[in-house]
Amino acid sequence: MASNIFTAALTGMNAAQYGITTTEHNISNASTPGYSRQQVVLSPSIAQNYGAGFVGQGVDITGVKRVYDQFLNAQVLQGQTQASYLSSYNTAISQIDNLLSNSTSGVSVAMQDLFNGMNGVANNPGNVPSRQAFLGNAQTVVNGFQSIDQQLTTIASGLNGQISNNVTSINSYARQIAALNSSIKLASGTGTALAGQQPNDLLDQRDQLINQVNQIVQTSTVPQSDGSVSVFIGNGQALVMGSRALTLQAIPSSSDPGKLDIAYQSNGQNITLQQSDLQGGSLGAFLNFRDQSLEPARSALGRIAIGLATSFNQQNQLGQDLNGAPGGNLFNAAVPQVTPNANNSGTASVSGTIADVSGLTTSDYQLKFDGTNYSMVRLSDKTVTSLGAGPLSPSAVVDGFTVNISSGAMAAGDSFLIRPTANGARDIALLTNDPAKIAAAAPINGSAALTNTGTGTIASGTVNPPPSAAPDPAHPLTDLNLLKPVTITFNNLPSTYSLTSSNASIAADVASATPLTVGPTSVVTVASTTNMVVGAPVNGGGFPPGTTVGSITNGTTFVAQMSVGGATNPPAPVSGQTLQVGNYPYISGGVSLSNATVAGSAVTVASTANLVVGAPVSGAGFPAGTTIASITNGTTFVTSAAAVPAAATGQSIQVGNTFNGWVAQISGAPAAGDVFSVGQNSNASGDNRNALLMAGLQTQNLMANGTASLGALYSQLVGDVGSKAQEMGATSLAQNNMVAQMVTSQQSVSGVNLDEEAANLMRYQNAYQASAKAMQIATTMFDTLLSLGK
Repeated sequence: MASNIFTAALTGMNAAQYGITTTEHNISNASTPGYSRQQVVLSPSIAQNYGAGFVGQGVDITGVKRVYDQFLNAQVLQGQTQASYLSSYNTAISQIDNLLSNSTSGVSVAMQDLFNGMNGVANNPGNVPSRQAFLGNAQTVVNGFQSIDQQLTTIASGLNGQISNNVTSINSYARQIAALNSSIKLASGTGTALAGQQPNDLLDQRDQLINQVNQIVQTSTVPQSDGSVSVFIGNGQALVMGSRALTLQAIPSSSDPGKLDIAYQSNGQNITLQQSDLQGGSLGAFLNFRDQSLEPARSALGRIAIGLATSFNQQNQLGQDLNGAPGGNLFNAAVPQVTPNANNSGTASVSGTIADVSGLTTSDYQLKFDGTNYSMVRLSDKTVTSLGAGPLSPSAVVDGFTVNISSGAMAAGDSFLIRPTANGARDIALLTNDPAKIAAAAPINGSAALTNTGTGTIASGTVNPPPSAAPDPAHPLTDLNLLKPVTITFNNLPSTYSLTSSNASIAADVASATPLTVGPTSVVTVASTTNMVVGAPVNGGGFPPGTTVGSITNGTTFVAQMSVGGATNPPAPVSGQTLQVGNYPYISGGVSLSNATVAGSAVTVASTANLVVGAPVSGAGFPAGTTIASITNGTTFVTSAAAVPAAATGQSIQVGNTFNGWVAQISGAPAAGDVFSVGQNSNASGDNRNALLMAGLQTQNLMANGTASLGALYSQLVGDVGSKAQEMGATSLAQNNMVAQMVTSQQSVSGVNLDEEAANLMRYQNAYQASAKAMQIATTMFDTLLSLGK
């Protein structure tokens, strides 16, 4: 029996010693990241039957376990990857927010100063210091755009560095996890006497490494029967399989070399991962911030810069500078950035142009070719615009820009990345330092002869933007003959104006007190079709002798010419005369505006004696229900009625789409013989009409399909970034608080409580002392038994 006491006391001393050692291990690692407190697992030894009953044999040490809750640990992992994502995104977007909202480095104040400077020029158009001040303001705007773009580019470069560092860290952690898998498998002794015993410290180290990976990219694990775990990132991409770790790489994107994609190596090849497969953590934040905030912000800033540069250039071209010459470009406007995919097999070289700044968006695009058809994909929302089969037409406008294959050919499967506005802020530049180049004046001027006796007046006139098909958009004034003079005479026989110029002539019956507007939408009223002749076109050199109206094709500009006073009894219309009706069906013969309607290609009139409906030039004709009277600019009509009334006064024909590119209006009551002139402006130094129009660009809805001004777009950009930054800041704070609560719950189970461990030390110490006392008693009893034997 003494031996039983001795054995039981010895096992108790061993158990207490293990408990003290484990407790001290917990205390030593109380501040070790990822450490889970450990406990000695004890069980009673098998009792011995002495007949009178079973007598205990002491205690067995069955192992040392770590106090670990898989559910709480999974919650912490999920919360931490989201917290890391939000914190990283918030830090990144706050840089853009501070940059754009900074009143000293932003461009909002600079743009306001620019328009103020142009108002200064308008107030004193001949003053060189005012013009120089405007150029200084223009350079400040340019510097502001370029500075912000440079800082955004720097952020993008730094982002690439952070993405590369994240990938390097993931690879390092993956190798360590794979090594620990091997160590844990060996230490666990699968298939040996050690089976079932867990190397707790190695498990904690592995969990801590998985947690580190999880804070970089969302991570999931699958335990294996041999003690190892398989680690997956994102939406299921394997990172660690047993003792093998896959290697990730940050490589230049095949579609955009300036961006980094994440790839893994397989059989010596790099397989690019989809960005959607890499969510959560700092890496997911950097990738999403780049594509959802940084690049759109840079493109939005570029769109504003392109809109500003293009709008000022177009308006300056419609004016006259201080030297009396047509205005030119003041700013350099960026062109779309076109990048071929690295995997293209074709030889095509693609270029892009800005066709309409109003239609521009902030999205990037992808031009694709399937072997037969071209298509344009708007990457922001995946909207696809079909461009048809080849050849690729440079006139196909998609969201304000066009693309053209300048050389070579695309092969099936080839693609190009189109970034219409990405470089707008980078490439904007002031093209002149000469204050005289500011075209503050209008190139035309309307005037009344000093000999006029009536009260008629003529407006100074305004110049219209050139048509998109102008031969040389850089010099539209010269090409459209805007500077060639026009003389307007009021004849009063009856009230009739005669307009003559070097390239057109018009006669019009207008009541003497009715204003006559001559310009791009002018409607000239005639009294008889017999006086309709073909005049020289606005944009060309005239028609050859013998040209008939019926042989002139689409795009021709017609003028109506008649004798002074008109005709009171016009004859019947001449059969076969044809006037073009825009790009739609053409009508020959006499049509009265009051009795003709068009539905599809069918024309209904009161009399069809002199009416012929021809095939449409292009398109499918007029929509059902269209009336001739409602057809707008670009439509040309014959002005005779089938019944030939006493006069056809009140019927109209359209004079092309422009008359010399300008508009002027005569008002008042001219007297017979009064003469009005519209000609080249000879007083550029004292004229501010075009400067006022340039200053007025500030409030015009030039952008977003005519719904937003330049200032509104910049405010929207600042607001969008600021709102996103505020959202990320608030969400990040809330997530961090939530994670802190999760960690508290997890640590309440797995963490080391020093007070508790101090109590355990005393408990195990007392247990050890008690077992030692029992051993002392057993020794005394054994000695007594030996003495009895003597």
